[in-house]
Amino acid sequence: MKRSILIWLGLAIVLGGAGWGVWSNERILAEGRTVLLELAPVDPRSLMQGDYMALNYALNNEIGSHWSRADGYAVLRLDANGVASLVRTEPGLPAADSAPADDEMAIRYRVRNHQVRIATNAFFFQEGGEPRYRLARYGEFRVGPDGEPRLVALRDADLKRLGENRF
Repeated sequence: MKRSILIWLGLAIVLGGAGWGVWSNERILAEGRTVLLELAPVDPRSLMQGDYMALNYALNNEIGSHWSRADGYAVLRLDANGVASLVRTEPGLPAADSAPADDEMAIRYRVRNHQVRIATNAFFFQEGGEPRYRLARYGEFRVGPDGEPRLVALRDADLKRLGENRF
């Protein structure tokens, strides 16, 4: 009896945690602020994983070479099209006295193996779509109030959406 109660309690905790994770990600995708990050050179296809694009962002390189060696938040200024440029980095979410202006936002980054990572470094697409995604110049993200980014699409140089991320 005691053992079955512990099993059911453990199952409830695991399912509750998974549900919470799904809900929080869906909330970011639905309500997050849109930002476009310029892509650095990318690999248009991985033979081992099928039709897939390895992503790198110009922002990763800028943070890594000039600003920070530890996890933190990049404060970005958005132009009229939503394209981001780096203003500064912060070790934590900006406090009220240094809160981003209306045309700015904070996005979380992590440093792993001496490399800056923002969100995902992969974009999967349907087989045969490689020629279209070769034109990608921007990653479209939704960013939650806590600075957590989620990649939703890729855009070309004219900011036209090429396709959505296959979650």
